[in-house]
Amino acid sequence: MRKISLLNDELEPWLELRQKVNDALELVSLGDETLREELEGEIETIATAIQKREFYAMFSGKYDRHDALLAIHAGAGGTDSQDWAEMLERMYLRWAERNGYQTEVLDRSIGEEAGIKSVTISVEGKYAYGYLRSEKGVHRLVRLSPFDASHRRHTSFALVEVLPQVEDDKEIEINPNDLRIDTFRSAGAGGQNVQKNDTAVRITHLPTGIVVTCQNERSQVQNRENALRVLRARLLELKQREQEEQIAQLRGEFQKVEWGSQIRSYVLHPYQMVKDHRTGYETSNTTAVLDGELNDFMEAYLRSQIGETASSG
Repeated sequence: MRKISLLNDELEPWLELRQKVNDALELVSLGDETLREELEGEIETIATAIQKREFYAMFSGKYDRHDALLAIHAGAGGTDSQDWAEMLERMYLRWAERNGYQTEVLDRSIGEEAGIKSVTISVEGKYAYGYLRSEKGVHRLVRLSPFDASHRRHTSFALVEVLPQVEDDKEIEINPNDLRIDTFRSAGAGGQNVQKNDTAVRITHLPTGIVVTCQNERSQVQNRENALRVLRARLLELKQREQEEQIAQLRGEFQKVEWGSQIRSYVLHPYQMVKDHRTGYETSNTTAVLDGELNDFMEAYLRSQIGETASSG
């Protein structure tokens, strides 16, 4: 039923577009000059619809229509990088809000002085993974550090991981005997936020050594369910790469989060510029990008995957 629903969602816009074309052809056949304005408006609507369908056709990956798990990890750069990771967290939450996606923070590790060490976010909605897979990689920030007493320029790095969420348990079967489940108290900011019970959950998948933690919910049961969602997504990614016989590349792609490995640079000083190093797409409106306006970067990446050259904006 889920597959039928997805296919209907894909088919219906094309059927509607075909009907619009037939209606426009009928208007043309009437030969009535008074209908010219109405016909021109209809043609413009059809052209816009075709462009939209062409864009969605770029989501050709097996999991592009699925929900996504977005993980952000602070890299080299200390407190500045932890602050940068939190800025990225806000950027992606704003992007999701702008585009009608539902988000849920599954796990969040706060930095010692500022920012975050890591965060895992569930992003739910149509083509969530298709859009967000363009963000996978190292993101580099250049700015005057607010944590440097001399206010010098610093370079910070953060790693963004994007995994598809697959509900069908047949894709990944997890043997309960392969799991070691530990519980502990959730970390908090103090006061009423500190958990007095062991609600946080850490799951270790013994055959692969993959470890996931979830501590954002007040319920141990909910944290356990969320941890299993993350584990399933990580096992799916591992399975995909094993099928492609690229285990060596898997280790190679998980690059050090430092200089030279970035996919995108965000420069706030001495000039304003965000540039994607894979596509060449760039913009000087850094404020808008950090406030979640990422669709142009995502579209440029998707077009580059099918051989189209993205122009700078």
